[in-house]
Parts: sequence; structure tokens; C-alpha cells
Amino acid sequence: MNIELEKSELLKLLSETNDESIIASIKKIFKTKKKDFWDELTEEQQDILNESLEQYERGEYSSFDEFIKPHL
Repeated sequence: MNIELEKSELLKLLSETNDESIIASIKKIFKTKKKDFWDELTEEQQDILNESLEQYERGEYSSFDEFIKPHL
């Protein structure tokens, strides 16, 4: 599937229609498909990220250079 060709064809069809129900349906699809990535994470993944953020806020982090130095 050539995604750019598909999008172009859809744009053409959309621009040629005057059917409000089609336009409303397309808008509804886009509104319902937009999800926050956070909601897709497991509770465990969310906990890990929250803990990482808390560590960062407490200053418990190192720069990339400090991290990579022992591994060189």
C-alpha cells in the first residue's frame, strides 16, 4: 500500500463530497482514534516512568557522559 497515494485519493474523495454524514463520520473516526500513549501503557510501565520522573525531580540522575564513561 502506497500511503501517500491512498491519502491523496481520500483527499480527492473528501473534497468532492457534499454529504455531511460522510464528513461527520470521518471526523468522528479521527476524534476516537486520538489516544494518549499513556493510556496504552501497562500499569507497571506507568509506575516505572513515574518513578523515573520522581528520581529526576530529586536530582538523582547523571549526564549521558557520566553514564557512558564506565562502558567505554
